[in-house]
Amino acid sequence: MKITTLNCNGLRSAAAKGFFDWLRKESPDVLCLQETRLSDDISENRAFHPEGYHCYYNNAGKKGYSGVALFSKTEPDGLIVGDGWATIADEARYLEARFGKLSVVSLYLPSGSSGPERQAVKFDFLKRFMDQLRSMRRSRREYVLCGDWNIAHKNIDIKNWRSNQKNSGFLPEERAWMDELFGPAGFVDAFRVVNQGVDEYTWWSNRGRAREKNVGWRIDYQVVTPGLRGKVVSASIFRDSRFSDHAPLTVVYDVDLMRSFPH
Repeated sequence: MKITTLNCNGLRSAAAKGFFDWLRKESPDVLCLQETRLSDDISENRAFHPEGYHCYYNNAGKKGYSGVALFSKTEPDGLIVGDGWATIADEARYLEARFGKLSVVSLYLPSGSSGPERQAVKFDFLKRFMDQLRSMRRSRREYVLCGDWNIAHKNIDIKNWRSNQKNSGFLPEERAWMDELFGPAGFVDAFRVVNQGVDEYTWWSNRGRAREKNVGWRIDYQVVTPGLRGKVVSASIFRDSRFSDHAPLTVVYDVDLMRSFPH
């Protein structure tokens, strides 16, 4: 089972940069996208429904803002589009596809970088979402939560960690939340199961040739339930082409999507 996630920073923009051509070659079983920035009428266009995939979109009401999508070669048994409170529902930050006992989620956490008001929204999201995560763990389902979590967890996950400790995305409170996620809450960072390397980033600022110099942050994750830890085969970040200010993250799991998760 091959799953790819990407914050595409506008799917129309990514498509113009060759993303769908790359997708055809990469051919993941499931693709999760964040920050699609599409309206319902645009996402219905066949250009955004690549051949061979069942395509689902959750678009925000605000034009050109947020939005998540999920493409799957296997038709899911069910979908959960948004959930709970306004930040997740109105801002279109959650889309879950269910395949038997497995759920794959495309998730886009808020950023707090624009100022204190949005940082407060982010903290509220984290608090509420942790309750939801704990409920997921009690459900006896397996989960793969893919997306832009907008937090670099450890020093190894950000190039300039010393100078970013007071910046959104690397605040002590945010990192402590990730400690809880990967500690008491019991979830697993799939990438780090197979890759403990340094300088492994998924996002770079558009300023100062950051991407060229690899001055980045690892803020895109595939977060899995413990039952999938031993199934992680490989994890890779695709940097050769630039579809977005983020890079696609692909994880391969030693499971068969059709057979491994019966009802």
